[in-house]
Amino acid sequence: MDTIASFFSFITTPVSWVIVQFHTVYGSIFGPDTGWAWGLSIVSLVILIRICLIPLFVKQIKATRAMQTLQPEMKKIQERYKNDKQRQSEEMMKLYKETGTNPLSSCLPILAQSPFFFALYHVLNGIANNDTIGVINTSLLQSAQKAHIFGAPLAAKFTDSAADVAALDASLTTVRIVTAVMIVMMSASQFYTQRQLMTKNVDTTVKTPFMQQQKMLMYVFPVMFAVFGINFPVGVLVYWLTTNVWTMGQQMYVIHNNPTPGSKAQASYLERLYKHVTHHGKTRSRGERAIVKAIVSKGRDRNEFERKFINGLNKAGFTAQADGTVVRGVAQAEADQVEDGTSTSAAAPKRQQPKRQSKSQRQSGAAKAAGETTSLSKSDEPEDTKPAAKNAPQKPGGGTRSKAQSGQRKGPQRPKSPSKK
Repeated sequence: MDTIASFFSFITTPVSWVIVQFHTVYGSIFGPDTGWAWGLSIVSLVILIRICLIPLFVKQIKATRAMQTLQPEMKKIQERYKNDKQRQSEEMMKLYKETGTNPLSSCLPILAQSPFFFALYHVLNGIANNDTIGVINTSLLQSAQKAHIFGAPLAAKFTDSAADVAALDASLTTVRIVTAVMIVMMSASQFYTQRQLMTKNVDTTVKTPFMQQQKMLMYVFPVMFAVFGINFPVGVLVYWLTTNVWTMGQQMYVIHNNPTPGSKAQASYLERLYKHVTHHGKTRSRGERAIVKAIVSKGRDRNEFERKFINGLNKAGFTAQADGTVVRGVAQAEADQVEDGTSTSAAAPKRQQPKRQSKSQRQSGAAKAAGETTSLSKSDEPEDTKPAAKNAPQKPGGGTRSKAQSGQRKGPQRPKSPSKK
């Protein structure tokens, strides 16, 4: 073990130096021999490492987006070689090589922080074995051995014997309870992070080998952490639990603000963006403009959620521009001016469309109008003309028309055929 630690001293020495610097700060606040001082030093080490890995994380996001742009081509390959799995895999690998993408890019942060995890493991293992390592001298070694986190020594393990735990001034039951709880929390956080990625931030319309790998890792990683976690010191469990929580929060932020196209997270994001744009009339950040710009540039290649977003904006009187901005249409602008009272024609009343009447209402209205017309014609007719009209000769056929019943055809009637005797 000492040979391995000395061989990797180029990484164990910097890690031990960072822990000691943080311990100096927290030791002046909580005391140098407390679990708070050493535990927060490990947590701060995690945060520092993850901040340094942010550029790598951004590169991972870009690589993931590049994988998403290849989804249509992957779908064509699947349909073309659906009966030949070997040829399908060969064509997929050829596509990855031509486009310069890597389906395992999501593992880059884990691979990058593995050397720090290895170095911290050896530092804490040296504390447990009463060996100085890196810049941790004898006095710091004794201080770290006295530090307890929830009653468990920093260098204790789940598999330690009662004598080993008693040498660290602790009880075996307390150590096993604390380590078991931390192992369960570590595995659960890893499972939730991977499940969140698979259920919310993956385009489910296209099934690729990459998705199958991610699904497999969702179940394999928690089991691995549970199996190997019983051999980790408490300090390493603190490190790994902290990095899992950081990864989970970082992924939730990315899913919420920059989701994968075609995923459920994108549907939720575009729904929120639609409500904001229709309420304020503009996009509020550079990220939103970038997403709108990407949707506009796709044209007919938009997915279902993107088409729904663009159509909703058009119906609301807005238009998405090629630069990612959103402008109001002419009808929407006039409506806003009328609402604000700034339009010159705001005082002009709008023309009201007549309400459509039912058939019975139209018939009753027509009958009423006909009755009013008849009464007006009778009242307006002069009295001295009425006798003359009575004695005036009638035109031939006029009596027939006046006596025509309802439903009988007007005009000269066809004579009835003589009945046969």
